[in-house]
Amino acid sequence: MKNKVIDIIKKHIDDEIILQKPKKEEFGHFAVPVFKYAKQQNKNPMEYAKELCDEFNCYDEFESVDAIGGFVNFKLSDSMLDLMANRVLEEKNKFGKSKKEEKILLEYISANPTGPMHIGHARGAIYGDAILRIGRHLGYDITSEYYVNDAGNQIKLLGLSVYLAAREILCLDVEWPEEYYKGEYIKDLASKAINEFGKSYFEDESHIDELAMWAKDRMLEVIKKDIENLKVTPFDNWVSEKALYSEWDKVLEKLKKHNAIYEKDEKLWLKSTEYKDEKDRVVVREDGRPTYLAGDIIYHNDKFKRGYDRYINIWGADHHGYIARVKAAIEFLGYDSKKLEVLLAQMVKLLKGGKPYKMSKRAGNFILASDVVEDIGADTLRFIFLTKKADTPLEFDVDDLNKTDSSNPVFYVNYAYARINSIFNNLNKSFDDTKNIKIDNLQKAEKELLFYALQLPYELEDAFKHREPHRVTNFLISLAAKTHSFYNSNKVASDEREEIRLKVLATVATVIKAGLNILGIEVKEKM
Repeated sequence: MKNKVIDIIKKHIDDEIILQKPKKEEFGHFAVPVFKYAKQQNKNPMEYAKELCDEFNCYDEFESVDAIGGFVNFKLSDSMLDLMANRVLEEKNKFGKSKKEEKILLEYISANPTGPMHIGHARGAIYGDAILRIGRHLGYDITSEYYVNDAGNQIKLLGLSVYLAAREILCLDVEWPEEYYKGEYIKDLASKAINEFGKSYFEDESHIDELAMWAKDRMLEVIKKDIENLKVTPFDNWVSEKALYSEWDKVLEKLKKHNAIYEKDEKLWLKSTEYKDEKDRVVVREDGRPTYLAGDIIYHNDKFKRGYDRYINIWGADHHGYIARVKAAIEFLGYDSKKLEVLLAQMVKLLKGGKPYKMSKRAGNFILASDVVEDIGADTLRFIFLTKKADTPLEFDVDDLNKTDSSNPVFYVNYAYARINSIFNNLNKSFDDTKNIKIDNLQKAEKELLFYALQLPYELEDAFKHREPHRVTNFLISLAAKTHSFYNSNKVASDEREEIRLKVLATVATVIKAGLNILGIEVKEKM
């Protein structure tokens, strides 16, 4: 619809066209500011706008075209809205699909495989998955990737924790260190390890490294199940940090060749301050071991070698200070760091009945994503996580999500769909039955509701452009509000306008279902 309007305007204005929302709803559906174009023609903006109106008024797509204050305002005709409604009813969940040329590598979640996914990981998972789904719907070629942090101290600590827990189960002497992983899941791993390897395996520390990799693999199985339960799209790639370390010598040599490294205090430092980092960073310790940053440098070198147009990383908000040093490394490696986009997801504060949500006994000291999914369901969790910008704190009470009123946005949107579905069921009709109904002489409320529903493709475009999936949930909440208002004010069945209103509502319901589907949420047919 928007593209159709732009195509018509381009026949008369040979320049980039910017469509805006008019300042007042009664002015029309779209507005084009003509100040720039009038200046190019050495004409008064108001006079130029009036000239253009004469050109555009001959098109059947427009009910009216008016010049108001240096703007050309377009009201779409009923026939144009009918055409778009038919497209929605025909395309259903594919409404708004398009094709883009950009190839994107999207990395998200990448939670350490040292424990089950907690609720903070779940926010990043759902946020990343929504961007993936919206982007793919719009036609972007997106590869999803999970970076497995299976090297470094945290994996060794996992092995040690399971080893000590096993010794405790076996009633062997245990000397617990100051730091170790706690929780029932460690005891579960220890019990499984005893069954698999036998008691003698835990008589000394010689097998801890092997045990660490075994435990890591078991935790990855748990994480993959958590991801599946969150209805996250299966990842295209799982990349092992440990496997990539075989490239470290080559990457370090490349950095040295580009004058990125210097030695000080028996350490190797990255000159990251040359690219706006607050201080230079250590990449190799005194004992010759690469730092955590070295792993990320190897990984981003591997990413950029693969030749994508854009790279998107979704990290926890606590990694904000990490962005500059990674981008500095990318520049030193000879790549364009502007191609890397880092998005941050804030933590979540969860309540139940107004009180803090209980920590999981199984996890020890955090809230498990799987517990919350079991409590409220994946669809509800996905929707509520996508109602706010990911880089802002999120707090909600799970008990509120069981309410059946407008205070519960998940219920509110689903109820709008279920209400429409109920009307059709009572009339023994389907949405497809309205395809042959011709829309004309639309009343103001009918036209406003239908036009708003048809905005889904543009909301998707904006949501992906700004990496803000909450624009889609907010659109659906607003569409639901307009639907409830229309339903409460206008009779549908056994009314002289029944057929037209059924087509409008069928279009609205199809858009709601499509919008939820794109976000990975299943619509409820009845409520």
